[in-house]
Amino acid sequence: MVGTTVKAAERLAQDLVVDEKQSRLQGDKISIATTAADGCILGASVVDSALEAGLHRAYGVFAEEARDVDPGYAPETVNTDGWAATQGAWKRLFPNIAVILCFLHAFLKIRDRATKALGEYFKEVSRRVWEAYRAEGKASFAQRLRRLREWAERTLPDSPMKSHTLDLCEKRKRFSRSDEHPRAHRTSNLVDRLMRFLDRACFKSHYFHGTLASAELRVRALALLWNFCPSSPMTVRKQHGQACPAERLNGKRYADNWLENLLASGSMNGLRGHQQNPL
Repeated sequence: MVGTTVKAAERLAQDLVVDEKQSRLQGDKISIATTAADGCILGASVVDSALEAGLHRAYGVFAEEARDVDPGYAPETVNTDGWAATQGAWKRLFPNIAVILCFLHAFLKIRDRATKALGEYFKEVSRRVWEAYRAEGKASFAQRLRRLREWAERTLPDSPMKSHTLDLCEKRKRFSRSDEHPRAHRTSNLVDRLMRFLDRACFKSHYFHGTLASAELRVRALALLWNFCPSSPMTVRKQHGQACPAERLNGKRYADNWLENLLASGSMNGLRGHQQNPL
């Protein structure tokens, strides 16, 4: 089976968003390591470990298939959450890649610690956090985070919410890396939306009941359906007639029928072809 990467992306993206979706295989926890860009699922691999070695192996499937398309492929940036194993896996795969820390995940940690008693404080924290996010330029961003830290230290009562607010401020340099890469993703919203599709599909099938290999094939098949099935009529009109995510990524389609388009896009001129009847 040709990989989800090469079937979706003849034009390989330079700015990626990645995350792991937690699922279950025969009751045991597994992770679906998902790579996305420009509305497409470029890689989706199942792994039974969330440690760096396992994630390196899972995301390595995307790296291998991308290099089938372009042997010199090296993405510029990747947006991740704060999980060190994910960041370590990508640095091993692409040593020169710029790892961009997801600003949204840092805010969600604050929101999840906001109790009812801290409701009024949280409103002000939220306003100041997103005001910093919308700052124009690295200097303005740094200044607003400094003011947020000073205000939080002076005003917020001791609590987990205060700790995570100060933690966000301390990560200023890691958030600021996106200023050096104008096209980089600052949040992981893109891959989160796509993983919701995978999660709904897995939930409706009561997750996975076979082997790790069969789970991998199912996830990759779901990724292909997302990439090539036609979008809603409203979305197609909004995208000026481009029918599916893969077409919008590549800027073209081979056939009006979505299945023919998938087959043509995934043919790769016989690369990775297997002899039907080996002698």
